[in-house]
Amino acid sequence: MAYDATKMQDWQISEAAEENMPMPDEWRDKLGLEKDEMMAMGRLSKLDFLKIMDRYKNKPDGKYIEVTAITPTPLGEGKSTTSVGLMEGLGKRGKNVGGALRQPSGGPTMNVKGTAAGGGNSILIPMTEFSLGLTGDINDIMNAHNLAMVALTARMQHERNYSPEKIEKLSGIPALNIDPKRVEMGWIIDYCAQSLRNIIIGLGGRMDGFTMESKFGIAVSSECMAILSIAKDLADMKKRMNEITLAFDKNGKPVTTGDLKVGNAMTAWMRNTINPTLMCTAEYQPCMVHAGPFANIAVGQSSVVSDRVGLKLFDYHVTESGFAADIGFEKFWNVKCRNSGLKPHVSVLTTTIRALKMHGGGPKVVPGLAMPEEYVKENVGLVEKGLENMVHLINVIRKSGMNPVVCINCFHTDTDAEIEAVRKAAEAAGARCAKSTHWADGGDGALELADAVIDACEEESKFEFLYPLEMKLRDRVDRIAKEVYGADGVSWTPDADKKAQMLEDDPKYADFATMMVKTHLSLSHDPTLKNVPKGWTLPIRDVLIYSGAKFLCPCAGTISLMPGTGSNPAYTKVDVDTETGKVSGLF
Repeated sequence: MAYDATKMQDWQISEAAEENMPMPDEWRDKLGLEKDEMMAMGRLSKLDFLKIMDRYKNKPDGKYIEVTAITPTPLGEGKSTTSVGLMEGLGKRGKNVGGALRQPSGGPTMNVKGTAAGGGNSILIPMTEFSLGLTGDINDIMNAHNLAMVALTARMQHERNYSPEKIEKLSGIPALNIDPKRVEMGWIIDYCAQSLRNIIIGLGGRMDGFTMESKFGIAVSSECMAILSIAKDLADMKKRMNEITLAFDKNGKPVTTGDLKVGNAMTAWMRNTINPTLMCTAEYQPCMVHAGPFANIAVGQSSVVSDRVGLKLFDYHVTESGFAADIGFEKFWNVKCRNSGLKPHVSVLTTTIRALKMHGGGPKVVPGLAMPEEYVKENVGLVEKGLENMVHLINVIRKSGMNPVVCINCFHTDTDAEIEAVRKAAEAAGARCAKSTHWADGGDGALELADAVIDACEEESKFEFLYPLEMKLRDRVDRIAKEVYGADGVSWTPDADKKAQMLEDDPKYADFATMMVKTHLSLSHDPTLKNVPKGWTLPIRDVLIYSGAKFLCPCAGTISLMPGTGSNPAYTKVDVDTETGKVSGLF
């Protein structure tokens, strides 16, 4: 049944739906799993993916469906809600459907964005567990990451206090001669804490650590999270965890987690994270939650592991990419699919009338403030001016060999004339288009979307990558900038150009993925430039090296790995009933 989403808050809909939510034993029977393939954790379960994959290794994969979006307002345009709604719509059509979404960070959950559980009648349940740590993966990642920093900073203190000979005798590790000005890694915490972006550590005496500048990032920006999202199995994770570059020595040589003999212990902390957590929609379609990597600097997808499992368990498997199609879909297309070897059947481009109005020249959208009048009253002209952004991203998706389905994620203020303008433009650009009211109506509101996706999945996909793996780093960046972002070209600072040349000359980096770092609020590097900017050049100021994940991350503009908390954060509305333990106020 659909609940009245105009009168009930998300946590209330979740609470009502949870009354009939299947328990682990019921899920085992529903999914046809063996007893040892599920690990119950209260009313949730983890799935033992290796056992499942081994038993289903000869079963053909289901249909692979990716959900992305046009360039969003700062509020987001509902990719998670659309992903859940699509699962519900396919379920209403009698399809064996499931999906995989990312785990939310406590940062946005307690800030202004909310939990990323979807919304209204298209929501993942149980919402409280989803929003507040789930089965502990992010906590394990924080422990693993910060253990590496403990190992590094303790080693720096000991090498300062003792002779190289004594250090090697005590630890069995030769002196590493770490350069304190070239420490690449910082600490992590799962909140938006701007006061921790730049810090000084080690104040006090000689036994209080090594005094130096340091930093914090948000937990999901950790390379450990990036590794979880792309690891093939525990052995692959362990190998990658030992290859993370923490710093450089005074001769410019990388100092890795393996050099410090800490990578194995980090993997031990993360051993349980390798298995996806099973949740479900408010209409009880199964959905895995696994990984939550920062989409700006990492792949920004649910894990390769969860997609592999889903394609075996479900006839239709829905997965979501972070941010808009210029970032999320591009990384899904050229990084995740290359890494996994999986080929998608269709991409759903989530579109909203409000985002198109913003691109058409509407007033600034500010989280926490009421929407300006232009966004809640009919203005077809403003919509039409913003359609260029949607058409541009339709064309980006088509370059992969797929024809997208445009999903108009409807709000109650959208009018028939505005929706028809979007449909006409989408179809003229060669895409299928479906209106969807899944937020208000659940699966019943997503039937048109489900039908369009089923139809698209039957169309032959000529999927191909944007560039060959043999292409040099700077040439890849140039192609992405021109073909995906619409830039005229790329400019490199002298230091970034020198670093790129070094990376191109070293065969060790030849197979590293190109993981672009830029704002999600514009096709360009400048978040203030909306719609489809013209006559601009993409500036690259640095290239970050994630040697465990095997990412090279060209940085366009300034991206902070630690967001800030706003003036009206969500945590002010969250409460717990001290008698029942039930949490309220999450959204």
